Amino acid sequence: MKKKISAGLLVYRLNKKTIEVLLVHPGGPFFKKKDDRHWSIPKGEIDEGESLLEAAIRETKEETNIEVSGDFIDLGTITQKGGKEVYAWGIHFPEDKTFEFKSNTFEMEWPPYSGTMELFPEVDRAEFLSIKEAGEKIKETQKDFLIRISNYLKEKGLI
Repeated sequence: MKKKISAGLLVYRLNKKTIEVLLVHPGGPFFKKKDDRHWSIPKGEIDEGESLLEAAIRETKEETNIEVSGDFIDLGTITQKGGKEVYAWGIHFPEDKTFEFKSNTFEMEWPPYSGTMELFPEVDRAEFLSIKEAGEKIKETQKDFLIRISNYLKEKGLI
């Protein structure tokens, strides 16, 4: 069985030397009433011929409508509960820049066995949260990304 791999970005901004990170909440009917421990960095699977970083940039655009460029910070990998490996990079989002949230969609039969196909957003919310708030919302296995970006920014004297 082929190991699943995803790549994503931990988009951050600095607000008076405080870090805020962008997290996304999964769309669709299964996550509608789930909140804490279900948010994630924008991420997704790699297309054929695409580098991990290219996939991370594309997925962030598809899930949030944010386009980023600049110096990407390698945040390494984590392994999620199901065994999926997630590669991540940090990228600064200018504090004075705004974005209009928009997510791609997917189609699935809903309710199950109804024969009715419905369209759902892949991500239904995207928010910049403080590191503390993000620590409460993010999937437990992705918490290391928050620690890694915080440590990096401290080492650089930015916070």
